[in-house]
Amino acid sequence: MADFTEIKGGYHGRLLRVNLSAGSVKKEEIPEAVLRDFLGGRGLGSKYLYDELKPGTDPLSPENNLYFAANPLNGTGAATSCRYNLVTKSPLTGTILSCSAGGHFGIDLKACGYDMVAFEGRASKPCYLYLNSEKAELRDASDLWGLDTHQSTEKLLAATDPKAGAACIGPAGERGVLLASIMNEKDHAAGRGGPGAVMGSKNLKAVVASGSLKTPWRDEEAVAAAKKQWMTFLAEAPLTKDALKEWGTPVLVKVINSYGAWPTRNFQQGYFTDDDSLSAQTFKERFFVKREPCAACAIGCSRLTRTSRRQGKGPEYETIWAFGALCGVRDLEAVVHANYNCNELGLDTISAGNTIACAMELSERGLLDSGSREMIRKALGRDLRFGDPEAIVLLTEQTGKAEGFGKILGMGCRRLAERYGHPELAMHVKGLELPAYDPRGFAGMGLAMATTNRGGCHVRSFLIGCEAIATPVPVSRFTTGGKAGITKLYQDLTAVIDSIGACLFSFFALSPDHYATMLQAVTGIRRDSNELVRAGERIWNLERLFNIREGFTRADDTMPKRMLEEPLPDGHSKGRTVDLGPMLDEYYHLRGWAKEGVPSGAKLEELGLA
Repeated sequence: MADFTEIKGGYHGRLLRVNLSAGSVKKEEIPEAVLRDFLGGRGLGSKYLYDELKPGTDPLSPENNLYFAANPLNGTGAATSCRYNLVTKSPLTGTILSCSAGGHFGIDLKACGYDMVAFEGRASKPCYLYLNSEKAELRDASDLWGLDTHQSTEKLLAATDPKAGAACIGPAGERGVLLASIMNEKDHAAGRGGPGAVMGSKNLKAVVASGSLKTPWRDEEAVAAAKKQWMTFLAEAPLTKDALKEWGTPVLVKVINSYGAWPTRNFQQGYFTDDDSLSAQTFKERFFVKREPCAACAIGCSRLTRTSRRQGKGPEYETIWAFGALCGVRDLEAVVHANYNCNELGLDTISAGNTIACAMELSERGLLDSGSREMIRKALGRDLRFGDPEAIVLLTEQTGKAEGFGKILGMGCRRLAERYGHPELAMHVKGLELPAYDPRGFAGMGLAMATTNRGGCHVRSFLIGCEAIATPVPVSRFTTGGKAGITKLYQDLTAVIDSIGACLFSFFALSPDHYATMLQAVTGIRRDSNELVRAGERIWNLERLFNIREGFTRADDTMPKRMLEEPLPDGHSKGRTVDLGPMLDEYYHLRGWAKEGVPSGAKLEELGLA
């Protein structure tokens, strides 16, 4: 462990820098001030990416860096404290990108004695990194190239340690698909924004971590007390106690649809008339095998599932929506198989479903060119239409393999719609496809998605908690007043949660005080909840500075034209559009940013970013 003065636990103080071009690995110390100010995980990776990446770098060039970052709570056994983060520049959006994933890989990575692994350059041939405690070795992966994530994981564990954590890419990442994810333990995805394509561009197939090193804690007794407090609150909150345990994330299907804000047929509608076919109850009756919680998880929302032909994990709520209602598909088994395709090929389900839905609308409107129509007819035997279950299964396979029409879909919905001259039919923010909440039915989520630093994302400020399920308090979903303040708070707090290693679902039961108490017990840094949230604000502003440096402006903090101008035609949000302008002005003011969305000098000085 590094020679710290203020930090007494939670960190190794070391980074492993892997130069793939040179085939070299070396250890570096991480400055104590960086760990203190940016916490770990997402914050730590964002700090290094901002400092080390030249502006304007091509995300798929050797000059882009990729950071695997562990977190200070990894290995403590605190409830939900298993998550790690990936940070890079997104090839899909051009923004800063951080992705979080569960399973047990984050704990395994931390147990190898590093707080972060930084990859730079490009290997001359396929390789993978094997971490065996503090030992690091680049190994040949030529025999793994072309295999899917399940096959790759099995071979990697057989060649190293059956109990190791393995994060790898599938054919989608190898072939540069811009929707490619990185999968750990086969079915846990660090998925959004195309990090798998960055990994593939580096000829890096996988990272395998098998560690036995323990990170010291500042106060064992205080950690035990904080862990007990977390368990008590998670066991009492309705969502974490019952709903997510019993039904998993698909519990939201009927909830969001009942509000008339479940995006249907590429966001043309907000109400799906047959939600029973896609409900959590139907899902559990037909495909559920057992719960398979992530390491150190007291909630257990993850599900092992099985059809008559295959088995795997999921689908989650977002995936059921993306291949279900968004594509007008009622066949849940087809949705399950599309999900399996994405996990095995290494593909983000939200972006894949969105892009297919966009293609369906383009097709129904007669906007595809003759060559594209011919590719689709050759594969499907018919034109592409909403409600076609065979299409979502076939097109996810083609997209993951970059074959046929899937090669075009692999560019994402923005590039797809632009290709055919109708960018208004792409449902995205900053190039990242939107999630399963129509902002016309949830005003706060509209602002949150418009302002997220990685694009159209729901997990950077999950206002659905208060706007739809009254957690931690109920808030009117249609009002715009006050939404800027809630959005800012949730964004800053989520940056903290991502950077300490907890799961976002812990937010349904825990408060900033709980996170601050736990982190102080582990690290020894005296910091109350306000100071901890301020660290999240620092991370958020740094990410914003990265995007500004890459050319993003206020004009990018917006929603698709459909949300702003086309009222929902049916359901309990009928007639609604997004009134974004006033909320955005208030949001910038509360952030201490200029009207154009640029952080002021005073705000940067206050956060130590000047």
